[in-house]
Amino acid sequence: MKKLLATTMLLAAAGSLGACSTLRGAAIGGAGGAGIAAATGGDVRQGAAVGGVGGAVVGTVVDD
Repeated sequence: MKKLLATTMLLAAAGSLGACSTLRGAAIGGAGGAGIAAATGGDVRQGAAVGGVGGAVVGTVVDD
């Protein structure tokens, strides 16, 4: 449940930035995922990976 909440928060944050590119979205998502994982006591590397992938996807979609 924590992963779903973290992913949803990252997607919402990345979507609100507007016109972000794939790399920028991945960087923002990775940093956000690592921060959320650290705050909730999760695996920081895994949080960064999930956030990076989500951010890259959102960055690609929003950039179109």
